Amino acid sequence: MNNDFKLNLNDRLFTKYFKLILMGVLLVTEILVCAQYATQYMTAGGVGELIAVVASCATLTGLEIINSFAIKQFAAKIVFYALDTALLLALSVLTGNSYLPMLYCIILTQFYISVDEMKLKTVLFIVSCVLYVVSFVCGWVVVNEGASLYESIVQILGDSFIGVFILVIHFVICTFILKFYAQNVQLRLALKEADENKAQLKDVFEQLSHTAVFEERNRIAKDIHDNAGHSMTTVIMQTEAAKLLIDSDPQEAKKRIISANMQAKNALEQMRESVHLLAGRNSSKSLKADIEEIIAQTIDGTELKIRCDLEDVRVGEEEYRFLCNSVKECLANGIRHGGATAFYIEMKNVLSNITLLISDNGSGTEGEPKFGFGLNGIKDKAEALGGSCAISGEAGEGFEVEITLPYRKIKE
Repeated sequence: MNNDFKLNLNDRLFTKYFKLILMGVLLVTEILVCAQYATQYMTAGGVGELIAVVASCATLTGLEIINSFAIKQFAAKIVFYALDTALLLALSVLTGNSYLPMLYCIILTQFYISVDEMKLKTVLFIVSCVLYVVSFVCGWVVVNEGASLYESIVQILGDSFIGVFILVIHFVICTFILKFYAQNVQLRLALKEADENKAQLKDVFEQLSHTAVFEERNRIAKDIHDNAGHSMTTVIMQTEAAKLLIDSDPQEAKKRIISANMQAKNALEQMRESVHLLAGRNSSKSLKADIEEIIAQTIDGTELKIRCDLEDVRVGEEEYRFLCNSVKECLANGIRHGGATAFYIEMKNVLSNITLLISDNGSGTEGEPKFGFGLNGIKDKAEALGGSCAISGEAGEGFEVEITLPYRKIKE
C-alpha cells in the first residue's frame, strides 16, 4: 500500500470487522490457555500462578483492544507491542508455551494491518521471531526445570523451529493477502476515478458539440447572407433599371430582366455550391476564377465598373469560402449602402501573407466605420484564421476593406 493510500468508508468498516474477529480469536485462545492451566492447577496446585495467568490474559486482551481501535501513532503501537511481548513472555514462563505461536500470530496480524511499508513489516517480523525464540526458551527452561541437557536442546530446537516456521507462513500469507487487498482497493478507486473522468469528458464533449453546432450554424448563416445578399442586390439593381427603361427603351428593359433572371439562377447555383462546400466537397474552380465570376455576375446588366488585379493563389477550403464571401459582402455593401459605381479588387501573395483588398468610390463613412453583421463576420473570421481585417473610409472618399491571412495557416 502507498503512504498516501486512504481507505474509504466500506474499507474502514471491513478493517474494523476484521480487527473484531482477531479480538475474538485472541479471546478464545486465551480462554484455552486459562482452561489448560486451570486443569494443571486442579492437579498440581498453584492459585497464585492461575491468578497471574488470568491477569496476564486479561491485560493482553485490553492492550490489544486499545491498540487496535484507539492508537493511531506508529510509535505508540510499538510501545504497546513491547508490552504485549512482555506479557507473552510471562505467559510462556507460566504455562509452558502451549499456545505461544498462535498468540504471536494474532498480535502480529494487527500490526501488519497497521503498517504500510514492506520494510517495516519485515523488520517487525524478524524482531518477533527473535522474541518468540527467547520467550520459548525461557518458558521451556522454567517449566521443564531438571530435564537433561540433551533432551532440552532437542526439544528447544525442534519446537523453536516449528514456531518460527509458523510465523514465517503467517508473515507470507498476511503480506500476500494485504497486498492483494490493497491493490484491489486501488483498482476500485482507479475505476471509480476513470468513471468520473469519463462522465466529465462526456459533459465536455457535449458542450463542445453544442459549440460546434452553434459555430456551424453561424457559418451557414454567414454564407447564406453573403451569397443571397450579393446576388439579390444585383437582381434588385437590374430590375430597378428595367422599370425605368420599360417605357423609353423596352428592348433594353427586356435585356435587364433577362439578366436579372440569369442572376437569380446564378444565386441558386451559388447557394448549392455553398451547401456542397459545407458538406466538404471541394470546388473544381480556382479562387481567382471564382472571384472573376463573382465580378462578372455583379456587373452584368449594370453600369458598375470593377477593375481587378488577382493572383492565382492556393488556399484551403475554409479560406477559399471566406475570401469569396468577403468579396460578395464588400460589393453588396458598397452598392447598397455606399452607392458605389466603381470598385477595385486586388489579391496578392506577399511574402508570408495573402492580402485581399476591396475598395470602392461610394459615399464612405464619417468617423469610425460602423460594423454590421457582414463586416463583423469578416473581421471575426479573419482573426479566427490567424489574420486580420483593416476597414477604413472617409465621407465622400469611398470605403476600403483589406484582409490579410498568413500563408503558413493555409492548407495546400
